[in-house]
Amino acid sequence: MIRIIAVLLAIWLALTILGAVVKGLVWLAVIGGVLFLGTAAYGAIKGKSRT
Repeated sequence: MIRIIAVLLAIWLALTILGAVVKGLVWLAVIGGVLFLGTAAYGAIKGKSRT
């Protein structure tokens, strides 16, 4: 019985860590996308002012 509880606790801990990593990666992807769009817009504006 204790072995089953230990396995369940290990699985729970792994899922908790995995969830935190995935959530962190999602936020990093959102921030990266926003920065990419901002850089693209800045480049487009600068490109228009040169011509």
